[in-house]
This record gives sequence, structure tokens and C-alpha cells, in this order.
Amino acid sequence: MECESFKQDDAVVVKPSGRMDAGTASVFEKECDKWIEKGETNLIGDFENLEYISSAGLRSVLVVGKKLKPAGGELALCNMNGMVEEVFSMSGFKSIFNIFDTLEAALER
Repeated sequence: MECESFKQDDAVVVKPSGRMDAGTASVFEKECDKWIEKGETNLIGDFENLEYISSAGLRSVLVVGKKLKPAGGELALCNMNGMVEEVFSMSGFKSIFNIFDTLEAALER
């Protein structure tokens, strides 16, 4: 799995691509940690290019969200496709995170 990140407006966009599973979920978490350590508290997971997410991937998303809470921060998510959106729905994670249809909508929140 590849994972790029960049600062846009007042948020950091973290954009994984490929499969987020037990072998790769730590890549997403480490990319987010890099920004959290710099004091960033407003992160957006742009899942446009994410093809698959396992329970290990869900755990990494949850861990990042929990790390941001004490600083008053938030992990918002956007651009979920097909199976990824289905996994978030079935797991109940859609009620835990703010999820937006587009990156633009997530940035405007």
C-alpha cells in the first residue's frame, strides 16, 4: 500500500492507495503519526484510491482518531468507494467518524 500526505488549507490530507490490511495498515497509521507529532490535529483520510480495508485497517483508522481526540482534533474521512464504504457501514464505523462524499466537502467542515 502506498500512502501520500499533504497539507491543504487547515487540514492534512492522508491518501492511502491499494489494500489496507494486516500487513499494510501500519503504513497509514505511521503517516498520520508523522503529522500528529508535528502538532496537526485536523486530519482527513481520503480513501479515493483505497481498494480494500480489513479489520486491521479499521483498527488503524480508529487508533488515529483516538490519538487526535485529546488535542481536540478529528480524523474525517472522504471518497469511500464500494467495498470500503460497505465495510465501514457494516462495522458501525460510519457512526464514529464524520464521512464526506468529497475531499472538498471534508475541507469545508
